[in-house]
Amino acid sequence: MRLPWPHSLLWRSFLLIVLLLGASFVMWFQIYREYAQEPRTRQIAQLVVSVINLSRSALLAADSNQRLELLRELEAREGMAILPAETDDPLLPFTHGQQMAIVQEQVRQRLGEHTRFTGNLHGESGFFVSFRLDDRVPDDEYWLRLPAERVERLLPTHWLAWSAIAVIGSLLGAWLLVVGINRPLRALQEAAQILGRGEHPPPLDTRGPLELATLATTFNQMSQDLQRIESDRALILAGVSHDLRTPLARLRLGLELSGAQAEDLAAMSCDIEEMDRIINQFLDFARDQQAESPLSQDLSSLLAELLQACRLRGVKIQADIQPEIVLPLRPQSIRRATSNLIDNATRYAGNESPLDISLRREGREVVLEVADRGPGIPPAEVERLKRPFTRLEAARSNAGGSGLGLAIVERVARLHGGHLALLPRPGGGLRASLHLPAD
Repeated sequence: MRLPWPHSLLWRSFLLIVLLLGASFVMWFQIYREYAQEPRTRQIAQLVVSVINLSRSALLAADSNQRLELLRELEAREGMAILPAETDDPLLPFTHGQQMAIVQEQVRQRLGEHTRFTGNLHGESGFFVSFRLDDRVPDDEYWLRLPAERVERLLPTHWLAWSAIAVIGSLLGAWLLVVGINRPLRALQEAAQILGRGEHPPPLDTRGPLELATLATTFNQMSQDLQRIESDRALILAGVSHDLRTPLARLRLGLELSGAQAEDLAAMSCDIEEMDRIINQFLDFARDQQAESPLSQDLSSLLAELLQACRLRGVKIQADIQPEIVLPLRPQSIRRATSNLIDNATRYAGNESPLDISLRREGREVVLEVADRGPGIPPAEVERLKRPFTRLEAARSNAGGSGLGLAIVERVARLHGGHLALLPRPGGGLRASLHLPAD
């Protein structure tokens, strides 16, 4: 199984630093064992052997009447004790494992295989090691007791304490370093999301490290350039669309006074209406959607009013609307988006079969869906058709339009923090769903 690996830069960087610190600590401990702990272990073993040899020599050299006094003096001055040993003395192991095992092995190599060790003898704790005054006399055996702290403190505790403090300080510094890098990146991410919704993000803070400051400055410049380009494009579209209204009105008036045949008048009137509708789409696309402030609005009532107006124009609609769905909305923008979806479905699917329009809550989203029985859209073309001035001529060749309808709906959806989904409808057709956040 693959080990879990965090997805965020913050936790990846912090985890990497933790792993590096952990590897450094392991290497440091190995160096300590190689150059400090093992030499200290050998020194302790040599100390034990030297004490035993000196004690044996002192006992052998001393007069038999003075041995007792010598033992008392050793215990009083050095904290050592020499006791008679028995073959059935219980042997209790020491609490320290590997280090004490090395000490015992080295002492046994120098004093002989008969050497015994115990950590407690007759209820008294300490480091007990046996020795013989004369190797030729096995029964002449004694216990030498040394204070346990002289032998068992193989790893100084203050070294561990300072190591723990160093590791904790390093982790804290690593956390502050990673957070300092992640904060401007998170601000950049939020600004990019705002820009992706068609809004204008506030300028990023350009203070900090050179690389992050350069990135923030570049993003601010890009955002300003996009705002200027968007403003220029909106101004051009609005100007062209406005200038076209006057000759279009004269053309409509001249057509009514021309006295042409009814069929020709109907065809030319239809063309003029199509041109007028395209101009309206240009104006809608050029309009600054953010100029309209969001209001708490009953989307159910708004949609019901819009559908009633569509029915008066002769559009066949089957509606399934959940009541009292109140959201913070820009009402005019939602009306334009819904009208575009209905016009798009009517234009491409015709008016033979009714449109199925629904409004419902799905978890934390509100879904406004317009479903038709037209030719539909191939899944590979969905994202392309959300861009301005794009059309799917192969699938819907008999329909006109400017190619701005779905682009306007997509922009309105992003402005409200939602998205537009274009999915195939079971049995043929298209399901255009406007997803808005429910909160």
